[in-house]
This record gives sequence, C-alpha cells and structure tokens, in this order.
Amino acid sequence: MLEIIPAIDLSDGCVVRLKRGEFDQKTIYSDDPPAVARSFVSAGARRLHIVDLDGARTGEPIHLEMIRKIASEAPVPLEVGGGIRTATVAKKIGGIPTVDRIILGTAAVENPQILKEILSAAGKKHVVISVDVKEGKVATRGWMAETESDPIEFGRSVYEAGVRMAVYTDVRQDGMMTGPNVEATRLFAEATGLEVIVSGGISSLTDLELIKSEGHPKIIGVIVGRAIYEGVVDIAEAVRVFSHDS
Repeated sequence: MLEIIPAIDLSDGCVVRLKRGEFDQKTIYSDDPPAVARSFVSAGARRLHIVDLDGARTGEPIHLEMIRKIASEAPVPLEVGGGIRTATVAKKIGGIPTVDRIILGTAAVENPQILKEILSAAGKKHVVISVDVKEGKVATRGWMAETESDPIEFGRSVYEAGVRMAVYTDVRQDGMMTGPNVEATRLFAEATGLEVIVSGGISSLTDLELIKSEGHPKIIGVIVGRAIYEGVVDIAEAVRVFSHDS
C-alpha cells in the first residue's frame, strides 16, 4: 500500500503553498484550514500532513490552536511538523487528539540530545524525521539555513538513535510540480533503513504511479500538496487508485 497524504501548510492562519520553501513565493489557497481538512477527509484521505510554516521559521509553533481545530473537525490521523524543537513542545503537539506522528527537522539536525529527549517524551514510533535536502545537503529552519550535513549520514544517525520513519523532500522540487526525485528517495531509503514518505514535486497521477511502480518496501507514502490545490491531482481518485494493497 502507498499512502497518499494531502498536505496542509499553514501561514498567517491560511492554507498556503511555497515554491522551493521560499516565503516570497507563497500562494494562498484558503483562509479556512479546517474546511480544507474536512474536504480531504470527505474525499477519502486517511491521513493529513500539517506543517506550521511560520513555526518552522520562528522556532516555535504558531498555529497550535488551528491544528487543534483541524484535529477536532477532521477525524483522521495527523502528522504535524513546524517549530517542534523541545520535548515540551513535542508533548504538547502529541497531546492533540488524532496526532500520531510528530515531525522533527531542525531540532534533530542541530541537537542530537534534544532528539533523544523528544524520542523519550513522545515515543519512538511517533517521531518522524523531516530530511529536507537542498543542493545535496540537509536544510533546516524552514529551509532557510543550509548545513554541511549529508542526508544519508544524517538518516543513519537518527536510525541509530531509534527513529524509524522519515519524510524525504528535495527542496528544489517542492511546490514546483516538476516530478519527485524518486531515485534520491530510493537511495536514501536503502542506505539508511528508514521507512520513507516521498515529498516534493508531485505533478500528476503518473508521478504517483512511478513511485508505486518502484515497489520499494521502504517507500510507504507520498505527500501531495500543490498538485491538489491546482486541480491537477484529484485526491479522491489518487486515494482510490493508490492507497490499497495490490
């Protein structure tokens, strides 16, 4: 099964999409995030991917109440990221009903000790690492900061710490609808042992078919954002075609 996960990116209380993570390339799609979430669930989505973009940029969650509202109105499991950089914040996010995955990026890259604390506080099975790759290196702080960290080495280090799942994003592809970087994602999964959710660049059902045709046991899901909002991928059809055993 390949899980199709619609993305809801939050900024200034709205549902938005960025191009390559750049805030000056922001498109607003809705000022009612809970309504968007409800529409995805009605279309058959079994999970939602929620990112507090402002939280990722500032270092602490900005849209906590909005995420709570989404959780109360869209009764499916949520994976939530953006600004989760302490064990206290992780527990707060994890305490929201239906949030079963906490996504870490910057904290895991910059402070392995914080990662250990969050794994202990939230539980290893609930922690997902966001591996955001820009020009071959891991990017942090809402993709605004670049590091010298190699994605595969980083993936191996978090696996050793106890993490078992990652979201792999090629920043160059994100929001561009030019197709995902399937090869890099597959290599990352094989080299690290992590289960991987593909993110960035989905432009059509053909892209989803390409990912599924890989048949890689470690590639377990795909996040779809801009393609849904631009109307080129119908979420109901995507879920029907891809989110089942075959």
